[in-house]
Amino acid sequence: MASSDPTSDPTSDPTTTPENGTTPIKVALITGITGQDGSYLTEFLLSKGYSVHGLIRRSSNFNTQRINHIYIDPHNAHKARMKLHYADLTDASSLRRWIDIISPDEVYNLAAQSHVAVSFEIPDYTADVVATGSLRLLEAVRSHINETGRTHVKYYQAGSSEMFGSTPPPQAEDTPFHPRSPYAVAKCAAHWYTVNYREAYGIFACNGILFNHESPRRGENFVTRKITRAVGRIKIGLQSKLFLGNLQASRDWGFAGDYVEAMWLMLQQEKPDDYVVATEESHSVEEFLEAAFGYVELNWRDHVVIDKRYFRPTEVDNLKGDASKAKKVLGWKPKVGFKQLVKMMVDEDVEMAKREKVLVDAGYMDAQQQP
Repeated sequence: MASSDPTSDPTSDPTTTPENGTTPIKVALITGITGQDGSYLTEFLLSKGYSVHGLIRRSSNFNTQRINHIYIDPHNAHKARMKLHYADLTDASSLRRWIDIISPDEVYNLAAQSHVAVSFEIPDYTADVVATGSLRLLEAVRSHINETGRTHVKYYQAGSSEMFGSTPPPQAEDTPFHPRSPYAVAKCAAHWYTVNYREAYGIFACNGILFNHESPRRGENFVTRKITRAVGRIKIGLQSKLFLGNLQASRDWGFAGDYVEAMWLMLQQEKPDDYVVATEESHSVEEFLEAAFGYVELNWRDHVVIDKRYFRPTEVDNLKGDASKAKKVLGWKPKVGFKQLVKMMVDEDVEMAKREKVLVDAGYMDAQQQP
């Protein structure tokens, strides 16, 4: 990152001008901009000519790796169409302040404590950020609209297939929710808060019920990235074993870069609504292992060890979405298939492992090899 502080000057003009001198089509505000989805959405919106503002939490360590490649120091005002600001979904005043300053046309709420297993360990925090945090942001948008008259402001709420939980597949917009984790319960609350604000106040608010979406930018403690990181390290000789839990759990896995387009399309419709976004294919963790290890000519059974610590108190067996509404109304469909997604992730993580190997061999990094 070019600057020691990624946040822009709050007194600066929030609506910047693109390099070609044209006025941005719209201004977008993204919570969770430093996450996987936030980074892909930012790239997508910038390609559409948007001015993008992201809210980030204060930390002693910058967590901006996923957006460093598109960051431009805000002092280059004519080039910097993405700006970052300190705020938090647990701090209502910061949300309202930045919405008033930025005056966004579109608000994308992607921030969350999004790890299902971790939500069992920190349920209070998960509920505060995921559920009540969404309510705080919706209320900030409602208050902004009431006081400014900017009724065209649109709001996107990131939902999750985990809300369906134990409800049998395929799951569509009208499928009953049966959440099986504190994270999923909190997402259900955020979903219904969004519906309520749409119906009670007339806000253009949409829920995107996104099924599992992965990429090389996925967090390393999520099972897909945990697998592909291990594949790269095992192939290069930095690791020997991979510890996992339930291999029979099946998920509808797509590419995050495809899914952010669906988010945007929801806010371009004449009327707000809720949509399931999915590939309509389901694959087990074991199938993911087969594809990932097989791609580099390894047998996953030689390396994977089942560890009961990774089993959840309540499991979700099978999620497979019915995205027919999104296909029909939004004209959206996934471009990246399951095998292509796995190869994409493995390729990136093999290259990462090669770079790590150079540092390990030179004595600059501890391999931290697992037993």
